Amino acid sequence: MNAASIEIGGVRVGADAPPFIIAEMSGNHDGSLDKALQIVDAAAEAGAHAIKLQTYTADTITIDADTPDFRISKGHALWGQRRLYDLYDEAHTPWEWHEPIFARARELGILAFSSPFDPTAVAFLADLDVPAYKIASSEIVDLPLIRTAAAVGRPIIISTGMASIAEIDAAVTAARGVGNDQIIVLGCTADYPADPASANLRSLPVLADAFGTLVGLSDHTMGIGVAVASVAFGACVIEKHVTVSRDGGGVDSAFSLEPDELAALVAETDVARQALGSARIGAKPSEREGLRFRRSLFVTRDVRAGEPVSADNVRSIRPAGGLAPDLFATVSGRLFRVDAAKGTPLTWDLL
Repeated sequence: MNAASIEIGGVRVGADAPPFIIAEMSGNHDGSLDKALQIVDAAAEAGAHAIKLQTYTADTITIDADTPDFRISKGHALWGQRRLYDLYDEAHTPWEWHEPIFARARELGILAFSSPFDPTAVAFLADLDVPAYKIASSEIVDLPLIRTAAAVGRPIIISTGMASIAEIDAAVTAARGVGNDQIIVLGCTADYPADPASANLRSLPVLADAFGTLVGLSDHTMGIGVAVASVAFGACVIEKHVTVSRDGGGVDSAFSLEPDELAALVAETDVARQALGSARIGAKPSEREGLRFRRSLFVTRDVRAGEPVSADNVRSIRPAGGLAPDLFATVSGRLFRVDAAKGTPLTWDLL
């Protein structure tokens, strides 16, 4: 049985609530606290529910080494041949920035939390009273980290990029094993930027059924089309990277949303949720007026009693109220029993 809803920082997350939109800052601050605060401002103004950071340093996530294992592959679209240590040193958010960033978020009424990448980050974020933890796709195999984060007792959001069903099961089991069942599993393609054809949104209901959790999408495609479509497959959380301007730099800016696109994401995902409705077929209450203007058989000129029904005096027209159009063959040639004025709905008592 799937989870119905959970709360993150007092915001209800579930199928009957607007999709919970997470604006991922990542390294788009480009080494500037002022720019980081501008991203918080933009996310809040766009209506995102949360701003998310990544809490690591180059030394907590890797080591300063320069063998092929520690370099991005040559053909990578954004970071080809870069050393991991250099990339993470550029992209990391200084830990001393977290408090002012979180304070700005509180001022603006937006939640703020982060992805920890080692136990020291979990403890650091716990001291900042974050409302949730996010486990990044590459960390899904770090079960000790998941247990440490889940044991804090806050909701835990797990990205599943690259992961097998067994690896996802192990991660969810690790969180539940320390007594935390406030789990959201995110479908994800860990490619930057990702091809929409690789999104596999039909996997979201599979994840929900397999693990009994809420599901969502960590989306690295360009634009908002994939994210909006995910709502139809049960996504109640959507995470997108954001930037003030793609032209302004930042390691993830090339596949990040600008503020107006983020605002569109917030609006359109909620429209998509409302459009889901229920699994019933038939006229909706809002269509009641339209029902009045279906076609039916009407008298189209004044007739006298004794005249036969013909195409000359009865037609299928709008509005409704007369006999069904398909009954014309049945009534054609029958005699009017009474006089009938033009515009009278044809009913059995006239014949």
